[in-house]
Amino acid sequence: MNLIPRFRRGALLRFGLGGLIVILFAATTTAVAGLLQFKQLANELSGTPALKQARVTIANPGSPQTILAIGSDHRAGEPFNVANTDTMMLIRMDPNSSTINVLSIPRDLKVQIPEHGIPVDSKLNSAYSVGGPNLLVKVIQQNVFPDLQVNHIVDINFGGFEHLVNAIGCVYTDVDHRYYNNTAVTDYSSIDIQPGYQRLCGSDALSFVRFRHSDSDIVRNARQQDFVRWAKDDYSQDQLVSNRDTLVRIFGQHTETDADLHTTDGLINLFNLVAFMDGHTIKQIPFPAILLPCNSGPVTPTLTGAAAANTTQTPCFVGSDQNAEQRAFTALMTPTAASPATNSTPTGSPTPVQARGSGAQPPPSDVNADAGDGKAQAAALRGAGMPVYYPGVITPAAQYCTDGSNACPVDTASSGSYPRAYTIRDQQGNPHPAYRMTLVINSDLGEYFGIQGTTWQNPPLLRSPSSTQTVNGRKLLLYSNGGKLSVVAWRTPGGVYWVSNTLSNTISNKQMVEVAASLTQG
Repeated sequence: MNLIPRFRRGALLRFGLGGLIVILFAATTTAVAGLLQFKQLANELSGTPALKQARVTIANPGSPQTILAIGSDHRAGEPFNVANTDTMMLIRMDPNSSTINVLSIPRDLKVQIPEHGIPVDSKLNSAYSVGGPNLLVKVIQQNVFPDLQVNHIVDINFGGFEHLVNAIGCVYTDVDHRYYNNTAVTDYSSIDIQPGYQRLCGSDALSFVRFRHSDSDIVRNARQQDFVRWAKDDYSQDQLVSNRDTLVRIFGQHTETDADLHTTDGLINLFNLVAFMDGHTIKQIPFPAILLPCNSGPVTPTLTGAAAANTTQTPCFVGSDQNAEQRAFTALMTPTAASPATNSTPTGSPTPVQARGSGAQPPPSDVNADAGDGKAQAAALRGAGMPVYYPGVITPAAQYCTDGSNACPVDTASSGSYPRAYTIRDQQGNPHPAYRMTLVINSDLGEYFGIQGTTWQNPPLLRSPSSTQTVNGRKLLLYSNGGKLSVVAWRTPGGVYWVSNTLSNTISNKQMVEVAASLTQG
C-alpha cells in the first residue's frame, strides 16, 4: 500500500486546529468589525456544502463545546468512499477551564466498523471512507468513548496547509532529531530537516508534521500537537488582525463543517466561547495506546519508560483498554483549574544535582552520570560562536547521537547533524548562534530529546513559563504541557539553554529538572 498521500492527509489536521484557533481569535479581536467578520467566514464556509445530517448536538450559548476536527483529502461534492482520513482530534473548550483540552485518537486504533451490515475489525480511519464523518462519530461513540457528544465537526482537507503556514509567517519549531528521506530511494515522502530550534515554512513544515516513516502513529500525533502549540504561541493578536481576511479565506476554501457553522449565529456562539478563553494554553491529553504487533503476538505497551526502550516490533494496529480510555475521556472533559498567581516554586530540589568534579556526590538513581560523552559533544561544537553547556547526567536509557553512530539512523550520512552548530534568525532577521545535542532513548519509537543553546534570549518557545524552580542557585524555567514538563530552560548573560523532552514527554519531570540542573560549560 502506498502511504505517501496518506501522510499528507493526516498532516493538515494538526495545523487545521491551529488555523481554526487563529481564525477564532482573529474574529474576536475587535467588537466593531466582529459581525462583519462572522458574516464573511459564514460566506466563505458556505462556498462548500454543509455536512449532511451531521451527527452533532448543538450546545446552548456559553456552554462547553466539543469539536471533532478531521484531517482528510475529501473534496466537497465527492463521495466519501474515494476519500481518506488519517487524523482525528477532539477539542474541548470549556469557559470554566484554564486550558483548551485536545485529544488525538490514533488512526490505526482497532475498532469494529459495520460494512454491509456486518461488523468488521478494521482501523478507525476506515470508518471515514465507509460512511464519512457521521459514521466516524458513531464508531468512536460505540467503540471508544460511549459518552461522547460532538457539538461541531470541522473536516479540513490538506490543500491549504502550506498557505496557512506561510500566511502566519511560518512557525518556530523545536525539531527533535534529523529527518531525512529520499522518495526516489525509499518510496516514502521526501524530507530533509536538521535537528534544532528553527523556523519552518510551508513545505518543510508539511514534511515535518506528516512524517511517520521511522516511528509510530502515536509519536506523529504528539509531533503534530506540538506544532499546533508552537504555532499558537508564535502568532500575536496584531498579526491576527492584519491577516484575518487571508486566513478566513484559506480556511473557508479548504473546510467542510456541520450546518450550524454555516450560520452567523452558530459562529458567534462558538466565537464567544473562544474569546472568553483567549490566552488559554493548549493541554494535550494522551490517548492510552497499546501498539499491537502485526504478527498478532503479545500486546506491547508503549511510550512509558523502560518498556518503551525495550520495544522493537513495528506496530500494526493500535489497541487500548476500556478503563484507560474512560480515564482519558474524563481528562478531556474535565476543566483545568487556574494556576496560582505566583509562578515560582520553592527554592531547592528534593534530589540536588551536584556539579561535576572532585568530591561530587553520585547522581540520583533515575539519571546516570555521563560527563565524558557530553564533554566530547561540547568539544565538537567549538566554534559555535557561543558558550556550550552539556549535561553532567542523562536518563539511564539514553545515549548521544553522533555522526558516525547507528544509534540515530537516517537514510543518508548525517555529517554535521549530531551535534549541530548553526544560526537561527529571529523575526526581524537577526542572526543568533545556536547548537543542538541530540540524545536517543528508542529510535524505533521516535524517542529523542535534546540540549539546545542559543544567544537569542527570547525565542517564542520560552515566552511563558508555567513556573520556575531554583536548584543549586540556578533558576530554571519550567514549561508544562498537561502536567508533564516539555521544556526546562536556563538563562545566562550570554545565552539561553534548554532541555527538550521527547515528543511524547516520556522523561519524568524529576529527570528533566535534574538534567537541566546539571548543565556544565564545556
